Amino acid sequence: MGGTGGVWLLASIGMLSLASISDAQAQEAGAANMTFFVTSAGSGKGADLGGLEGADRHCQSLAQAAGAGGKTWRAYLSTQATGGAPAVNAKDRIGRGPWQNAKGAVIAKDVADLHGSANNLTKQTALSEKGEVVKGRGDSPNEHDILTGSQPDGTAFAAGEDRTCGNWTRSGAEGAAMLGHHDRTGLDESPPAKSWNASHLSRGGCSQDALKSTGGAGLLYCFAAN
Repeated sequence: MGGTGGVWLLASIGMLSLASISDAQAQEAGAANMTFFVTSAGSGKGADLGGLEGADRHCQSLAQAAGAGGKTWRAYLSTQATGGAPAVNAKDRIGRGPWQNAKGAVIAKDVADLHGSANNLTKQTALSEKGEVVKGRGDSPNEHDILTGSQPDGTAFAAGEDRTCGNWTRSGAEGAAMLGHHDRTGLDESPPAKSWNASHLSRGGCSQDALKSTGGAGLLYCFAAN
């Protein structure tokens, strides 16, 4: 290799190497600052997450793999009062905020903002821990149903009719879970299907297949609580 051709080739390789380093550094910085994501995968067992503890471990594990394991991650899930145990509100589990995605876009500045009309949670901002867009309505497969078990204000449902698949321990035909739409789209229903945290109940139970049937994959919202 010689002459100007060789110099040009070496320069090009150097520029590509620098670009690769720059991209990697940007990804690492995004992960370090990330405080919100949608899980790139569910538990694989439908709505059986191993309870709140299991769901939190899932969030923590995915965050760790993405380079953001130094924070305490919590799943945005509510549970209903049962067997003497009190209800748990999703909004009380996730810290104070603000929260931002892997690309640095702020989702909400605090709990009130998150549950208000001005939050910035959309298909373009509700990214996975890898910084990728999660498939929604119009994509194949549609995976916009996100498990929450919550009312629009982030609180738990009253004890009685199941809205949390047995507080996230069921994966069969019994029970149901309240789902949100991360892409804020859907048919006009009651509750409104454009809600990010309370669009409709799962149909046909709590299994992986039941969740898939309405456009889901058992995905979760994860928030850094510290």
